[in-house]
Amino acid sequence: MKNNIENKVVVITGASSGLGEATARHLAALGAKVVLGARRIERLDKLAADIKAQGGEALAVAMDVARREDVEALAQAALEAFGRIDVLINNAGIMPGALLSARKVDEWDKMIDVNIKGVLYGIAAVLPDMLARQSGHIINLSSVAGLRVSSGGGTVYSATKFAVKAISEGLRAEMAEHNIRVTTLYPGAIESELKFSSSDPASRARTEKFYAENEIGADSIARAIAYAIEQPDDVAVNEITIRPTRQAF
Repeated sequence: MKNNIENKVVVITGASSGLGEATARHLAALGAKVVLGARRIERLDKLAADIKAQGGEALAVAMDVARREDVEALAQAALEAFGRIDVLINNAGIMPGALLSARKVDEWDKMIDVNIKGVLYGIAAVLPDMLARQSGHIINLSSVAGLRVSSGGGTVYSATKFAVKAISEGLRAEMAEHNIRVTTLYPGAIESELKFSSSDPASRARTEKFYAENEIGADSIARAIAYAIEQPDDVAVNEITIRPTRQAF
């Protein structure tokens, strides 16, 4: 009996570590054909090799979500290899925290480029194929900081993740008539490299301490994503919030 994941072509950004890597491994084990995108090709190649060694199908593509041409190339690679894109997981993100008064303007720009523009570029890259087939699923990673402002160091990050929430909700409404599902995930402290993003010593120390005290494994997100994908095609799981049980924020 098929699980509605088997044989689906799933494109994942930020697949070289953390949530993206865990999701790629989990979905591949369930029979998905995974197309892995990230900047660190050596990490992607190893991940793809691991998946293939377990009998799965994987394709690694070096790319940067902040570059539209790279995201388009990722989608094109998926189409050339597998003929379609069933699922896009907009997972890539960064979280360089600091107080607004620290004026880390370059980091603000980078967060906007990766966390907002990267999501939009991903949507733009896969919609032509999905609309042509009147079928597909776009999964965007926001954050619990996209539900409540993470003031005291995470204000701009929160702004980018609130933007992902807004983009997802607008996309969901627009795509309903085209049979394209949209899911937004709001993770709390999940094990990933996000906690190492900040160049501000005080903010990084606070973040690392918070994660050390609260974080849960990246496989928690992988299972949630699988749950959303495996539903019958007429069922859309639109929003999932996942925190460690002990996390208050």
